[in-house]
Amino acid sequence: MTAYDRVFAAVFPPLSEPPTPRIGTGGFEGAPQAQIAIDWFPQDSATEKAQWERAWHTTITFLSLPSEELPRTATARDIDKLHGKWWKTCTPQIAASIRYLVSPESRGVRLRQDEPQHDLLRWYFEEIGLRHFVHHVRPVILKALERSGVFSSLQELVTYLERAHTIYLHNFEDHILPVYQDKGPELQQRIKTNLTSLLIFSLPQNTINAYISEYLRLHAEQALGVEARYSSHHLQKLRDSLDFVRRLQNNGLGGPRFQAILAEVLSDTLTAYVKRNYAKQWQSDANITGQLRYWVENQFARYIVEVLAMLSTGKNPQPRSETEIALADVEKWQEIAINRLGALRTDELFEVISGWERDTKGAIEDLRRYVVTTAARTHLTNSFAEVLNHRLLQPGIPTTEIMQTYIWIIRAFTILDPKGVLLDRVSRPIRRYLRERDDTVSIVVSSLLADREDASPGPDVLLELAEEVEFGATDAAPDNDDDDLDFDDMEWTPAPIDAGPDYKKSKHVDVIASVISLFETKEVFVKDFQEMLSKRLLRREQDFEKEMRVLELLKLRFGEAPLQACEVMLRDILDSRRVDTVIRNDQNLAMSMTDEHPPALHTRILSHLFWPSQDSEEFSLPPPILDLQSRYEDGFETLKQSRKLTWLNALGQVTVQLEFSDRTVNAVVETSQASVIYAFQEDDDPSTENQRATKTVAELMADLSMSESLVRSALAFWVKKLVLAPPGPFKDTYHVLETVPSSVLDPELPISTAASTLLTAAAAADAAISVPAPAVKSEREILAEKMEVFWQFVVGMLTNQGAMPLARIVMMLKVVVPGGFPFGSEELKGFLEGRVKEGTLEVVGGNYKIKHS
Repeated sequence: MTAYDRVFAAVFPPLSEPPTPRIGTGGFEGAPQAQIAIDWFPQDSATEKAQWERAWHTTITFLSLPSEELPRTATARDIDKLHGKWWKTCTPQIAASIRYLVSPESRGVRLRQDEPQHDLLRWYFEEIGLRHFVHHVRPVILKALERSGVFSSLQELVTYLERAHTIYLHNFEDHILPVYQDKGPELQQRIKTNLTSLLIFSLPQNTINAYISEYLRLHAEQALGVEARYSSHHLQKLRDSLDFVRRLQNNGLGGPRFQAILAEVLSDTLTAYVKRNYAKQWQSDANITGQLRYWVENQFARYIVEVLAMLSTGKNPQPRSETEIALADVEKWQEIAINRLGALRTDELFEVISGWERDTKGAIEDLRRYVVTTAARTHLTNSFAEVLNHRLLQPGIPTTEIMQTYIWIIRAFTILDPKGVLLDRVSRPIRRYLRERDDTVSIVVSSLLADREDASPGPDVLLELAEEVEFGATDAAPDNDDDDLDFDDMEWTPAPIDAGPDYKKSKHVDVIASVISLFETKEVFVKDFQEMLSKRLLRREQDFEKEMRVLELLKLRFGEAPLQACEVMLRDILDSRRVDTVIRNDQNLAMSMTDEHPPALHTRILSHLFWPSQDSEEFSLPPPILDLQSRYEDGFETLKQSRKLTWLNALGQVTVQLEFSDRTVNAVVETSQASVIYAFQEDDDPSTENQRATKTVAELMADLSMSESLVRSALAFWVKKLVLAPPGPFKDTYHVLETVPSSVLDPELPISTAASTLLTAAAAADAAISVPAPAVKSEREILAEKMEVFWQFVVGMLTNQGAMPLARIVMMLKVVVPGGFPFGSEELKGFLEGRVKEGTLEVVGGNYKIKHS
């Protein structure tokens, strides 16, 4: 047997031989005949050979196809158009010839059963497949596939294959197959399968698969309502899609490869449905997961059932029960859909948190149903941490924005994972980055002490923290590293399985506790808090309930000892009211025999050992205030005989009322500003009654013993208030505006030239005092000034002895500085870090050394 014969035999194995093969003497007409053994006839009998040749020629002439393309206008339903050229009329002689060539009872078949070249089935397969299809059908299909347009090419391909199957199988099924009787269905299925294989695998599979994938994708999206709500239009698309699947199945394109394409298309359709219908749908009342489960059960699963049923249909369909899907399959698809929704929400998580104030909690609820596996939790935290590094933790992002986002992250992840494992993972890079920012401490402190009702809190204030202090009940407890050793805790639970090795459980997770715990060392935070608290206590008049609340909160976090000074400061302010009332009553400070509107003096008595350093600029006060201060000192020394007052004039506030001929100006100003405007007070000398009060900068500096910067800052303030007239070019002379143009006081009147000049000058003065000259130096400024005294000692030590660690520098300063070094390691470290930034010093291996250029 040749190789060619073996290949053909593999496709069409010979049918099993009938028992005791016999042939008769009456030819192939089927008349009764005597039973004669086959061996009685020689295989080279001339009569039989001639009879075989005539039957063979008659049959192949009848079964041969025209050497031309298939009719383009004919379809499987246009049967009448195929008669004649493609479907010929079978005469009794042709039928007898076919039976003689293929019937197992035929004498010729029995004699040639070992001669494949005389197999009519083999010849017919070669006729339709190797000759006609390859030379006349395949080129037409390839040209159709090369044309533009996926759908038109695919429809033409399927139509042409349907036509080929109809024509090729007609003669076989009508004339050859009935001869085999009981074995006909088996032979029919075999030849259809092999014909389909020949037709399909002779075509470009990748191109056809791509066309099928694109076609199914579009029809599946339309049938399942991906683009719009489900309607009758989608039902029609479903019918069209199923009809197309049926046609693919009938033409051999519905095999395993098609099923793999279908699975991929359904997966992409599910993802597309989730993205197009639920992207940016973050409302808390949306119930998206419920909607998605309903859609999967009633539309997605139904579509799959219909497609699988269509793949099983045909002339040998499977029972409908075999295409039904189990409830477990539907639940699995619902979980897949929830995972796709979770992946979408993971990609949107940064936008969800950034828009937390716009009610985006629904997205967090969707994520809760997604992060139920370790893989999903890891994917969420890794993906979100990468987004944070790219979009938030950047030098150009303000610290307040980072802090605000961190607060929203705390709230969102507390809902997402109450145990805090996910929050612990994503917050670590944020906390590390915030610790490296210089203004983090000041922002946290100012935000904790800010007023929630303040309309303009400033760029460095987070009202979110102020609201948390006022309304958020916190149970923050001090850190305890031995929580796992608390054997009295009856509610103890082990750490989650995916928690890190340094994960710390927190029974009370809230925003305030999380923000305060940013700082690993309490010294820096407490010092900034003390300085900010001192400013608020000196500026505010009402009760200090919020300050006391924040102080108690910090005492829970850091303990009472570090905040003892703050507690003394609060007690000083509260005690000052009582002492001030007693002294004013004893000294009759509220009464004056000569002045119709006597000035009133109220004081706040500070314990200087517990308050931050208050190095204020000295200047002269108006004589009436000096007289009140002297009387107040007498009263205090009478009440507190062992103590003495030291006045810090620059820290005070003054409520002034300025009366002019056309207006009255009321303002709460600093002491330096009040002293400057008091210097323009008109004398009681009658000779100066009609003269305007005029002062120069030099005169004010001399009269008030005040620095030039502080004088100019106060003058600019009063120019802004339209109390003083601005000086001319290259002049430093100011005078009081006894009257102003009416258009300045009444905005409805047209603005005159004089009014425009005054308003322009006021705007310029406002810009000039946007950064006013401070009358009181901050503790950092005072520290920097004092540190400059010891800088030369540090330079000498590092020059003579080389690089040193911080602890050794502090130790040597305490030895070599006369009177001792009054600062600790933290203060010196902050000062040296400033020198490192300036480029004077550098740190190598934890040692400071002089940096040489």
